[in-house]
Amino acid sequence: MQPNIVKEDIIYGDSPKLHGLIAYDPTKKEKVPGVIVVHEGSGQGDYSKNRAVQLAELGYVGFAADMYGEGKNCCTIEEVMTCVADCIKSFDTYVERFKLAVETIKKNEHCDPNNIAAIGYCYGGFIVLNVIKVGVELKGVASFHGQLKPIVKAEKGKVKAKALVCNGEADPAFPKELIEAFKKEFDDAEIDYKFINYPDAKHSFTNPEADEVAERLKMTEVAGYNEKADRESWLELQNFLKDIFKN
Repeated sequence: MQPNIVKEDIIYGDSPKLHGLIAYDPTKKEKVPGVIVVHEGSGQGDYSKNRAVQLAELGYVGFAADMYGEGKNCCTIEEVMTCVADCIKSFDTYVERFKLAVETIKKNEHCDPNNIAAIGYCYGGFIVLNVIKVGVELKGVASFHGQLKPIVKAEKGKVKAKALVCNGEADPAFPKELIEAFKKEFDDAEIDYKFINYPDAKHSFTNPEADEVAERLKMTEVAGYNEKADRESWLELQNFLKDIFKN
């Protein structure tokens, strides 16, 4: 980490209290764009927080948001599925939690409140691809191995944000039919998006700890780290952010 990057643990919202981490470079004189990071299905942790720090190193205000509340972590697949099911059932509640994250990052003195984006991993990708459909105003969103099934249907002309979708071609949870349905939805809604399928990449391909977790959960056929896809997708994100914030 660059020595000038500041990391602050913050608690925001109420009922439940949400635990986040905000990272920024205090030496920058001008306000800079903010990027929200939404965690994986396992919940808020070092991975999403480290991504927020990496974004700060790129010159943005990075904010690792908490969608579950109280910094909750899920340790089993069953717990993850329960949290995801609750999100789908009560999506309005999770939209409000996401909006709290937007409000929180905008209040940071180093952040340009007119230039906000969001990225998400796995569950987080699922979240960011859906919040733009219900009117949350962002410059853009990026999903990394995020679920493509819609929680809400995109409406033509309603979504102004651009989208970057980085998917693992070897992820069995994303068959060709699902990908085609996702593209049709976004095409019909006239959403400006880029979809990339990374060869030989499984689920969680950006997380260096994915191999260990997959081994423990006996899911090695489904998930695993792919250094090449991780590196290339991060470069795609950098180009994407430069594009959406250029004006």
